[in-house]
Amino acid sequence: MLFTLHKSTLLETLPNIVITGSKSESNRLLLLQALYPELKIENVSNSDDSEVMQKALASTSNLIDVSHAGTAMRFLTAFFATQEGREIVITGSTRMKERPIQVLVEALNALGADISYLENEGCPPLQIKGKSLTNDKVTLKANVSSQYISALLLIAPKLKNGLELTLEGEITSVPYINMTLNLLNQIGVKTTFENNIITVHPLEKLNQQQQVLTVESDWSSVSYFYSIVALSPVGTKINLSYYKKDSLQGDSVLASIYTDFGVITTFNENSITLLKATESQLRSIDCQLQNAPDIAQTIAVTCFGLGLSCHLTGLHTLKIKETDRLVALKTELEKLGARVDITNEALQLYASAQIKDSVSIATYHDHRMAMAFAPLALKTNLHIEDAMVVSKSYPAFWDDLKSIGFKISE
Repeated sequence: MLFTLHKSTLLETLPNIVITGSKSESNRLLLLQALYPELKIENVSNSDDSEVMQKALASTSNLIDVSHAGTAMRFLTAFFATQEGREIVITGSTRMKERPIQVLVEALNALGADISYLENEGCPPLQIKGKSLTNDKVTLKANVSSQYISALLLIAPKLKNGLELTLEGEITSVPYINMTLNLLNQIGVKTTFENNIITVHPLEKLNQQQQVLTVESDWSSVSYFYSIVALSPVGTKINLSYYKKDSLQGDSVLASIYTDFGVITTFNENSITLLKATESQLRSIDCQLQNAPDIAQTIAVTCFGLGLSCHLTGLHTLKIKETDRLVALKTELEKLGARVDITNEALQLYASAQIKDSVSIATYHDHRMAMAFAPLALKTNLHIEDAMVVSKSYPAFWDDLKSIGFKISE
């Protein structure tokens, strides 16, 4: 479905926006709930990815299809590897069958799992024969996707001897690893993370006081409102719930990064207020995003909309997302009139004074492409192809944009 976003101006009085629970936190807790059924979760994400997780974990079928949900593919591979006596095939979309999973499969097999490839070596679909995993030591390269690491950590407390995971080299996306460990700690699992070695102790069952957890709202989703405020006149203010200052989510670094765009974040009791306090005083933005790669698209589009240049690094994991996000960003920004250079881990956007009108943005089955480009409707008319792809992480996105003044037609 193609949406046309007509050049818009925000309403003078903006409503409070309530954003669904973090997809990252929700999917981790859903897996832990499957391992510890006494766990209760509040404010679970209503994203497609979290719904895929819930349906797969509740399914009795021997065929699990996760479609485009990469997090679900990785977490569920680890989960089903531990389900003794159960045999399943896990598959996904055409793109999912191209996304590598060999690092995780090899690690699980080293722990004693029985996982094999049904089509291309190193990629889904996988055949998994659930077993009791008795080995407790494994080593991974530290620069792999943090989801591989988190998948192993989440099943670790249910392994007979727990897990000692050694990471070799410089670690990617440390906040996401810390999020996983923090959630494990909240349900009573003892962990340590020292000198690139993570230890997770076994836990048979939860204590009474650790049986209810509330998911914080999603920081990746709020990034688009940071972009909207940055692209708006000085004085624009918007309130969003439910957020906290001591967030577990790596993308909470937005609050710091967007000060370069003149956007100030105020933390309230359970919400944040974004205020466009000044115009950006910089002509170029430089960000190392190794720990928060999912906000790269948002930042690049914000810079383009403001006529700024930017140099974004630490983006090597974007090559294996729903699409190759670096190539997709370059292609779509250049349609709008930008000049962009990319490498395997970086993006350089050059300042551009003009934005082409009524350009059609391809989304490549990638929710973040649709949402990252939408704020440009404050500057120009544009079309978003396959617009409902946003349901993967933020089903109410277009409705929320309409509520603050965006003019959108199908």
